[in-house]
Amino acid sequence: MNRALVVALALAVFAAACGSGGPSKGSAPAGSAAPVVAAAAVDGGAGDAAVGPPKIDFQEAEFAENEKSRDPFRSFAGMFVEEARGKVKSQREVLLDRYSVDELKLVGIVTGIEPAKAMLVDPTGKGHVVQRGQFVGRAEVVQASTTTARSYEINWRVDRIRDGDVVLVREDPQNPDVPSATKVIPLRPEGSVVSDQQ
Repeated sequence: MNRALVVALALAVFAAACGSGGPSKGSAPAGSAAPVVAAAAVDGGAGDAAVGPPKIDFQEAEFAENEKSRDPFRSFAGMFVEEARGKVKSQREVLLDRYSVDELKLVGIVTGIEPAKAMLVDPTGKGHVVQRGQFVGRAEVVQASTTTARSYEINWRVDRIRDGDVVLVREDPQNPDVPSATKVIPLRPEGSVVSDQQ
């Protein structure tokens, strides 16, 4: 019943708005409405507020890219590639990363514990304890062979701690077919003189 009442009320309001008679004498026929509107638009209607927005002159400089107006379709991928190529930082923890492996001296080994440990001394005389699996020494940066790839670092890793030396290996993860490099640091107790003659 409420629905019928709402429909009846809507029809009554519609009928009152439309009126029951034909067009009034002052109104124009339906076909002539468009020319009257067009004539008002051409006239300009100086006193009429609904004429339209004012004309704006744009300069060529307003379309140039600057800090306030950037091109939304411009690709910045090249800038990131150059930035990544310039800054290469290892994401692994590397001990003694300021020194070359050749600058380090092995002065002590403890093999009776698990894992075995060794002491490397840096050029300043400070000792550092290392164990198997840790990365040591300054990294070597490998330049990428293509323009889209980025450069990366490879580090020496403690592979074995034996009775008289420490064996380091360096592998290139990007080139698994290349055999890993090996370096042996012999034990040099404090005060010992090591001859480099072969």
